[in-house]
Formats: sequence, C-alpha cells, structure tokens
Amino acid sequence: MSSGIIGLLAVVAVVVIGLLLLISCVKIVPQARAMVVERLGAYQATWSTGLHFKVPIIDRVARRVDLKEQVVDFAPQPVITKDNVTMRIDTVVFYQITDPKMFCYGVANPIMAIENLTATTLRNIIGDLELDQTLTSRETINTKMRASLDVATDPWGIKVNRVELKNIIPPAAIQDAMEKQMKAERERREAILRAEGEKKSTILVAEGNKESAILDAEAEKQAAILRAEAQKEAKIREAEGEAEAILKVQQANADGIRFLKEAGADKAVLTIKSLEAFERAADGQATKIIIPSELQGLAGLVKSAKEVIE
Repeated sequence: MSSGIIGLLAVVAVVVIGLLLLISCVKIVPQARAMVVERLGAYQATWSTGLHFKVPIIDRVARRVDLKEQVVDFAPQPVITKDNVTMRIDTVVFYQITDPKMFCYGVANPIMAIENLTATTLRNIIGDLELDQTLTSRETINTKMRASLDVATDPWGIKVNRVELKNIIPPAAIQDAMEKQMKAERERREAILRAEGEKKSTILVAEGNKESAILDAEAEKQAAILRAEAQKEAKIREAEGEAEAILKVQQANADGIRFLKEAGADKAVLTIKSLEAFERAADGQATKIIIPSELQGLAGLVKSAKEVIE
C-alpha cells in the first residue's frame, strides 16, 4: 500500500517536473525586444517578436535585448581647446541596437565603450577648435561626433542616431569675462537705441514745428486775404452808398425844379434854385465850381441884393 502511494507520488512528481520543464521551454518575445539563444554555450539564434520553443537543458536564453531607441547621459568630460582653454562638456547620446548578436558578442560593456569613445572623440574635435568656435559651433560638433560614433559602434550592432552637447562649462574666469563682455555689449546697444530714439524725437519735433509754422503762415495769409476782401467790400459798399446818396440828392433837386416849373415859377427863380443846387452839390468840399455864363450875371445880381438886405 505504501509502496503504491510512493510510486504514484513519484509519477506525479515526474509529471509536474515535466510540465514545468515544458513550460520553461516556451518563450514569448514582446514587441521591440529580442532574445539571443545559445546551444551548449554557442550562439544558436536570435528570436524576434512572437512565440518560440527551446530545447530543454541544451538551449538557454543568453541575453534579452531592448531594440527601442535609448538615451544615455554621460558625465561632463574635461577637454582642452586649440587656444589652451580647459572646459567641461557633458554629452547626451541617442542610440539603438540594430544587431542583437553583435551587441552581445561585439563588446563586453557597450555603454562604457560608448562613453569612452564619446570622450575621446569629443577631445579630438574640440582640440581643433578655439574657445569662441566651440561656443558657437554646437551643431557642427554634434554632426562630427555622431558620424564618428556611428562608424565606431557599427561592429557592435549599435547605431548612434543623435549626439547632443548638453552643456559647455568654461572656467570661472572666462565666464566672468564673457558676462562682462555681454554686459558691455548690452549697454552699447542700449546707448545706440537711446541715441536713435532721441534723434527720431528731435526730427519729429522739428517736423512738427515746421508743420505748425506752415499752418500758421497759411492761416495768417488766409486771414490777410479775408481782411483785404472785407476792406474792399466795405469801400465798395461805402462808394455805392455815397453814389446813391448823391443820386438821391440830385433826384430831389430835379424834382424840386420840376415842381417849381410846373407851378409856373419864372426863369429867375429857376436860375436861383439851380445855383442853390450847385452850392449843395459842392457842399463846401469843391475848390472850383463851373457855372454856365448865362447864370453868372444873375448870380451877381442876387449877391448884390443879398448884401443890401443885410
């Protein structure tokens, strides 16, 4: 009885072990991953995404490889420029594994290898540049480093997609000098802008004064024209008034003479009235009055009579 139970337990144990062993031989590779499989210590195959089976005990998964693009940030590296300025530059490398087999067997420590290769390549490139060129040629440095690293890491199954200079740290003395230079440049630009602003303001004020003077002159001219026209109109109206007054006076005299004539006055009365009309016409303003000859004798007679009466 006990021997039968023991045998049953042994069979169950064998079955369980077999199932576990079978399950361990089933491998599922996720997306963007790969597995490097070895058989008896030698490279066997590279499994890509999907379901795979391996031979128990003989096959093993040597390495799981991430095929996605990865980023590694290296610590600042001391470099010396062509003009003997020591600075520190830290870089960021974007890389992607393209060949899992070469990545596993090409280099012992790929990340350390990329870091050292980045440092040496950076020193070689910066050594050919002066400080000012280094600070203004980031894009050129990035391109050269990416090309050099991509060629060097190709045998390792790694493709370098991008290399970026994250930060360039010059010495403190040079930083102070650069800050002073930038401050002086900003002050110079500010002075130029202020001078240009004052110049434009002066020009605008002068143009405004000129425009104001032109407007004032134009207004004065218009006012003078209007005054002249007003004076002209006043004189015309005054002359017209005087002419109308004279015309009315003459008309009144003529009407009076016509009335006397119609009333039957003799020639002597008409002559005297005519002389009075001449006197009123002169109004004390005329220096010379021309009297017809036929009236002169009668005028003298009237004057003599007037003197006798007085």
